[in-house]
Amino acid sequence: MSGNRRKAFLVSAVLVGGAMLMTACQDSDTATDTGAARGSSSATPGGNAATPSGSSTAGSGQGTDKGSDATGKGKGTEDGTGSGADTGNGNGKREPVGQSCGANDISWSTRSETQAGGYILISAKAKSGITCVLPAALPTVAFGSDGTQAGPAEQAVGKQITLSGSTTAYAGVNPKSTGGNGGKELDSIIVGVGDDDPNPVSLRVGTITVADPIVTNWHTSPTDAVPFN
Repeated sequence: MSGNRRKAFLVSAVLVGGAMLMTACQDSDTATDTGAARGSSSATPGGNAATPSGSSTAGSGQGTDKGSDATGKGKGTEDGTGSGADTGNGNGKREPVGQSCGANDISWSTRSETQAGGYILISAKAKSGITCVLPAALPTVAFGSDGTQAGPAEQAVGKQITLSGSTTAYAGVNPKSTGGNGGKELDSIIVGVGDDDPNPVSLRVGTITVADPIVTNWHTSPTDAVPFN
């Protein structure tokens, strides 16, 4: 009997100890939860205090956005300024760029003159419906199959001439600027508007003797196109 009582006592002791241990654990958990809850509760005012600060930051962000919008409006001003700069060139006007004349844009004619020992007067007029510009440079005048080219009869380069309607340009060619009887006999000249003219024309001039030929600039008056040596 004493043995059974002892076993019962030990079992009771174990049960009581286990219950006490479980109670202690529960108390510890409760204390931990309570502490955490208190910590959370204590943090709440700080969090609430942060909220206005966040709101203030948001307000600052809104101010930045409005600044961006203002910048966008400023871009419109820049566009307007750019537009003004474009139209400001030449007082808001663009100068028309004239078409350069080619030999095939021109109606050509020649005639022999006796002044200054004899020369050939070349006349150039724009074809109907064409407006073009003769450059401030010598006309290209060549002779014969070897392409002997006329040199300048004037020291300075003339002005460019716009051909349109009845406006006519003149150039004078002296086929023989040297004395003596030397030279080659030809009956036509090749004329182009500059060395790069892709369509030079052949003009009949009658029989001429060619030796060291010279040519004037283009002029609007035939009296200015006399090729003096």
